[in-house]
Amino acid sequence: MSDPWLHIVGIGEDGMAGLLPATRAVVEAAEVIIGGDRHHVLAENLAAERLAWPHPFDALITTIKGLRGRRVVVLATGDPLWFSVGARIGRAIDPAQIVYHPQLSAFQLAAARMGWSLPDVETLTVHGRPVEQMIAFIQPDARLLILTTGAETPAQIAAFLTARGFGQSRMTVLAAMGGKDEARFDGLAESWAHEVPAFNTLAVDCIAAPDAALLPRVPGLADELFQSDGTMTKQEIRAVTLAKLMPMRGALLWDIGCGCGSVAIEWMRAARYARAIGIEPRADRRAFAAANALALGAPKLELIDGLVPAALDGLDAPDAIFIGGGLSRVTFEAAWAALRPLGRLVANAVTLESEAELIALHKAYGGDLVKLAVHRAEPVGRLTGWRPLMPVTQWSLVKR
Repeated sequence: MSDPWLHIVGIGEDGMAGLLPATRAVVEAAEVIIGGDRHHVLAENLAAERLAWPHPFDALITTIKGLRGRRVVVLATGDPLWFSVGARIGRAIDPAQIVYHPQLSAFQLAAARMGWSLPDVETLTVHGRPVEQMIAFIQPDARLLILTTGAETPAQIAAFLTARGFGQSRMTVLAAMGGKDEARFDGLAESWAHEVPAFNTLAVDCIAAPDAALLPRVPGLADELFQSDGTMTKQEIRAVTLAKLMPMRGALLWDIGCGCGSVAIEWMRAARYARAIGIEPRADRRAFAAANALALGAPKLELIDGLVPAALDGLDAPDAIFIGGGLSRVTFEAAWAALRPLGRLVANAVTLESEAELIALHKAYGGDLVKLAVHRAEPVGRLTGWRPLMPVTQWSLVKR
């Protein structure tokens, strides 16, 4: 095993003075230092060759690999392995060749400034990511620490909070923490008007009004929260469906015949970093799904125009598959062949023809077959009665 040649160093606003002596010695001995403009400013007066982040950023790994054989330091902000470049580099280069030198993270500094216990808060990043993905974490009494994209991000998040009935939420922007220019800006979401530095961390203490939208991450959001043409997996059936699909951290769902995207969106909300690909041949329904994904905090939902099995070619192997429309044996067999071991497949049917197909597949492959019937109380004149939804036959199985 070769000795490590790449050092990834976290650096704070106090620059070289804030590094441990051993880490400072590593930076001072470097032949090449890679980092952003602010990192180079924080580590000035060194003799090493300086390289900026490459453009596009994906070229970073190629740049680093090309420097093997030299003493290389990559500078990052705070903890290089917490929503930072270190994890990305570690996935592409053997970790045995890397030494990490962590500094206090922005989350740790922000929690200390706020007096919050880190285990009791949600730590998020929207830096270089869609800001809408934080919407899924807006909950009564939740505390959020968010790495932002820029000076405009706090106002965007304030608008999300206000629109959902959380306008009284307390917001604090913290900038240049640990440095001579440290600054703090406090306010409420509904009246947020501060101009803040571009590089900042946002703390949000979520406070719900009596009429606030309640959007739990447990599956089963109300049907009216989704734009649709009426064809969708209804709330109660959706909750059962997601329970069988078992959302897990980072797992990928194929939603075949995704319609307005209700199952795929709830899958992504239910587990951190869960991904979903919706296959839907109708443009109007894909438009509904895209709008719903933005409104409900799943902006990374990927939508594909096509029919199965052709539309599945080239897609990453899924951890779970939901067949909500277009069920056939050909569709099932193509999906089943692609499903990863321990993957979960769920198919719902409302027509007699689709139900017959499920019964035949259940006989051939096993799994669980259930009939789900839901009745909702609705007005009947001046009284109230039970109105049934169409019964759903559900088949589910795990690939072993």
